[in-house]
Amino acid sequence: MSSRLFVGNLSWDTTNDTLRQAFESSGHPVNDVHIVMDRETGRPRGFGFVELSDDNAAQNAMGTMDGEMVDGRPIRISEARERAPRRD
Repeated sequence: MSSRLFVGNLSWDTTNDTLRQAFESSGHPVNDVHIVMDRETGRPRGFGFVELSDDNAAQNAMGTMDGEMVDGRPIRISEARERAPRRD
């Protein structure tokens, strides 16, 4: 397991700070948060990544935070996977 989590179903109103606060208020110390933005519109794409201190913290956060409401939407959490190499 990785300490990096994929977080989906985010509201367009969710920011890095609000996502960090959601995890930390539930007792999960966060190392880094990154919400993915659309290059053309500059708006969030509805998903992001949260990095926690270690694998155990990530596993615990997956169990307790999946389905929690953040900015009016139930977030979906899974283990982040490395992106497959692009084919040119």
